[in-house]
Amino acid sequence: MKAKTEFVCQACGTRTPKWMGRCPGCGEWDTLAEERAAETSRSGSPARASAAVPIAEVDLERGERLLTGLPEVDRVLGGGLFPGAVTLLGGDPGVGKSTLLIQLFGHLGREKTVLYASGEESLAQVASRSKRLGTAGRGVHLMAETSVDSVLSEVERLSPAALAVDSIQTASSSALTSAAGSLSQVRDCAARYIEAAKARAMPAFLVGHITKEGMIAGPKALEHMVDTVLYLEGERYRNLKVLRAQKNRYGATFEMALLEMTSEGLCPVENPSAALLADRPKGVPGSIIGVALQGTRPLLFEIQALASPSAFGLAKRMSLGLDRNRVQLLTAVLERAMRITLGDKDLFVNVVGGVELEDPALDLPLCLAVASAFRGKALPPDLAAFGEVGLAGEVRGAGSAASRLQEAAALGFTKCLIPASDSARLESPPAGIKADPVRSLSEAVEHLFP
Repeated sequence: MKAKTEFVCQACGTRTPKWMGRCPGCGEWDTLAEERAAETSRSGSPARASAAVPIAEVDLERGERLLTGLPEVDRVLGGGLFPGAVTLLGGDPGVGKSTLLIQLFGHLGREKTVLYASGEESLAQVASRSKRLGTAGRGVHLMAETSVDSVLSEVERLSPAALAVDSIQTASSSALTSAAGSLSQVRDCAARYIEAAKARAMPAFLVGHITKEGMIAGPKALEHMVDTVLYLEGERYRNLKVLRAQKNRYGATFEMALLEMTSEGLCPVENPSAALLADRPKGVPGSIIGVALQGTRPLLFEIQALASPSAFGLAKRMSLGLDRNRVQLLTAVLERAMRITLGDKDLFVNVVGGVELEDPALDLPLCLAVASAFRGKALPPDLAAFGEVGLAGEVRGAGSAASRLQEAAALGFTKCLIPASDSARLESPPAGIKADPVRSLSEAVEHLFP
């Protein structure tokens, strides 16, 4: 009997029974590829089905978490590698994904058997990197293989405590005729690795390529299939790297770890706030410290702003580390609060350290940095701030005020502007820091620039 085939769009996943030049789903040209159709029973339902189990009878004992040897990575993962959890690790080429994985598996391989399957590098390349980093554990087994069938057969033979696949875009399944890296291959190979990990309670890492938009390549369903999605960020020529959790079923989402690339690999930064503020200039207009919450951890970031006259009459807005649309919105609010005009000035905003931040609590320090740059007056060097700013100029609560103030006090800051609603819920500020509540942006500006 001839196997049924269908045509699948490699851009959006739309399926059609016949080939077309243009995809009817996304409108892209020449993206339909022929693939085998999934087999179903005569009734149209899947051939295999699992029986329902009462929730009270579900076995919750899956074993202890595996520690990776890097405390910051364990914290981002929620306390270590959960048995059976599948983690998707993404990042730009050369940022250090393979280096991080070989470090983690080198530590695990000291006491357990682990399997590292590389589809992009030879065994000699992986082994030489592991030797250079000093992480060549005895239990680490290497494979230079792209076939998912070969990797899973080796998993059956070794029964490893953890599995790493570098990368999922190079994996291929013999059940499909499409090329490796296609939408169907990525989805099918990931599903088979996830099934094996769940059945064996084996933690697994899948490395994913990044598109030019900064997203993991392949179908969006890939991120929904896995348990944890980690992004390793950082410029190629800078030592500081940021490991961020975009999704985590076994821990807090948006946790962040600061790592430093050294000759011994990626090392955790003991005090991230102090490292980010190490070269901070004092007494310079347009600079302020904001307290942002990354997952469950507060961190201090220096926000810089520069306002200069526009040479062509069309004001320019540039932002690094913060959303440019958010900067434009807050600039308009600041103009009304201070009764000033910034439309004839170019505005440049930067978060020192190359970190991308989305915490709305940085609205208040951003506005104060712009106000300081416009007035040409430096803010107090021992001042920090946090709070969300609304369109009416009100300063809204940001939450976790006690932990934010505690982090600021630990770094030697003695003053902090906080939302009045957070101040009302705060029992008492930590020792050594004074919390000044503000209800509006105009009140904060008047407090600093009377």
